[in-house]
Amino acid sequence: MPVLASHRKPRTKVRTTPAVGFTTAALASVTLLSTQSATAAPAEPKPAIEDVQKKVDELYRQAGSATQQYNRAKAASTAQRAKVDTLLSDVAKRTEKINEARRELGSYAAAQYRTGGIAPTATFFLADDPQAYFDQNQVMSRSTERQQKAVDDFRAQQAAASKKRAEAVKSLESLTETQTTLRSSKQKVQTKLTEARSLLSKLTAEEKARLAELERKKEAEAKEKAEKLARRQAAEAKEREAAEKRAREEAAKESGGDSGSGSGSGTGTGTSPGSGTGTGTGAGTGTGAGGSYATKAEKVLAFARAQIGKPYVWGASGPSSYDCSGLTQAAWREAGVTLPRTTWDQVKVGTRVATSDLQPGDLVFFYDDISHVGIYKGDGMMIHAPKPGANVREESIYYMPIYGSVRPA
Repeated sequence: MPVLASHRKPRTKVRTTPAVGFTTAALASVTLLSTQSATAAPAEPKPAIEDVQKKVDELYRQAGSATQQYNRAKAASTAQRAKVDTLLSDVAKRTEKINEARRELGSYAAAQYRTGGIAPTATFFLADDPQAYFDQNQVMSRSTERQQKAVDDFRAQQAAASKKRAEAVKSLESLTETQTTLRSSKQKVQTKLTEARSLLSKLTAEEKARLAELERKKEAEAKEKAEKLARRQAAEAKEREAAEKRAREEAAKESGGDSGSGSGSGTGTGTSPGSGTGTGTGAGTGTGAGGSYATKAEKVLAFARAQIGKPYVWGASGPSSYDCSGLTQAAWREAGVTLPRTTWDQVKVGTRVATSDLQPGDLVFFYDDISHVGIYKGDGMMIHAPKPGANVREESIYYMPIYGSVRPA
């Protein structure tokens, strides 16, 4: 029996390779994305508000230091510009003198050209009268002396003008260097302030409130230290006053006692000028110069108080705004004392004093780089131009780390 042919269709082979490839690629992509996610750098944590405060304070300090560099360069630039202008004016005057001498020499040369160069012997024999020759010769001799003097003057003026011109060139070069420093310092100040503002601008309202609270806490701690200093100074002043009173009483007893015992009307004796109605001020103790210093300090503080509320502007020295050393310079100018422009130079003026011995009017300097200064007003407080964004105000001297203090006059 013949075998019947099968009517079944052959099974079509399904090619699975592309699908496998696609699946593999997909898995690889997922794996890659997972790996990238796992290895990606985590977001940088936001700094603590205390760190922000420290950073901002440091940037303001650096800006203050750069401001002093700017002030020094500006003062040097102003002085150098004045020197250059003086030298250039001097050179111009000397050049005019050279031109005058040149014109005088030219007139002599022209006269000699017109008369010609005749030998003295020939002039003698050609003269109508020998005496006239001798008279003319004497005149010519004096004329020659004037010519020689003119030549000497010309050479002297030329040498002096060359020297002054060289000085002017050197001063101009120095001025250029100073102006470069000025621009560099200005850029540095602006960079630090921009960085500080950028940090503050990124704070949320809540963070700004916390920062303000930290500032209040810092101010309160500084004020507490100031009050402690004030109490100590008051106690020391009271002790000094008591000691002075005892010394006066003992002196009165030794001198006879009668004039000092008595009635309050005994003003005619030698002891009464020292009876001390004016000694209770405490701060003005010491030599007679203390009274003079106290008078100056009153003028300084009166001026400083009148500036309270005016804005801090770096590089400013009044009258509408100030930086720290600009304020101290302007205040002491009111008392007739000229201070240098920068904190670095002001700290070298006068006498160094300890913090415990501060008197009103003294200058208190801050930070290791001496980049800030304020005017001591008594009771541990000062008047100063604090920093950008703030106004001239009273504040505890303990708000910043103290470097040292001076008594300017």
